[in-house]
Amino acid sequence: MNSIKLIPAACLAACARLKVAPTDRMLSISIASQTASLIQGGMLVDRMPCSTSRFGVGQVEGSNCTPLGLHRIAEKIGGGAPVGTVFKARQVVGHTSQREFAHATITTRIMWLEGMEPGFNHGANVDSHARYIYVHGTGDQDSIGRQASHGCVLLADADLVSLFDRLATGDLVWIAEK
Repeated sequence: MNSIKLIPAACLAACARLKVAPTDRMLSISIASQTASLIQGGMLVDRMPCSTSRFGVGQVEGSNCTPLGLHRIAEKIGGGAPVGTVFKARQVVGHTSQREFAHATITTRIMWLEGMEPGFNHGANVDSHARYIYVHGTGDQDSIGRQASHGCVLLADADLVSLFDRLATGDLVWIAEK
């Protein structure tokens, strides 16, 4: 089996265009199937449900849409924090076990994405990092698997903790409609 085919052709084309080597580990997000796939060494290691924006796909700041294209993990926040930890402005503010945080928007871990495609998801008013696009947990675990976010990629706590531990800052993230 030719394992390189597991990396989407459009992702490989973006890497070639940007002169970026694919990382050994990468995360591939499918908007259509609401799935996140962990690829390591060109092989599928894990596939899990995720949630992307309920407003659809789009690059522009203020759209609340999930941006497409090639990204990398710029920062990882929350390593070692208890599952259900609630973040605001990337700082711990509580836990989902507390009544006021039961349905918190950003929980457990944060992997902050940086777009790599100038003019598409990097720079000006399309900058994924400046838009605070994350892969993160949510207090609404029932929303996983359907479009529910305000632009970010949401994962169930168990999947998020596992991915957070396996992915490194700099690893690539590919977000595509299919």
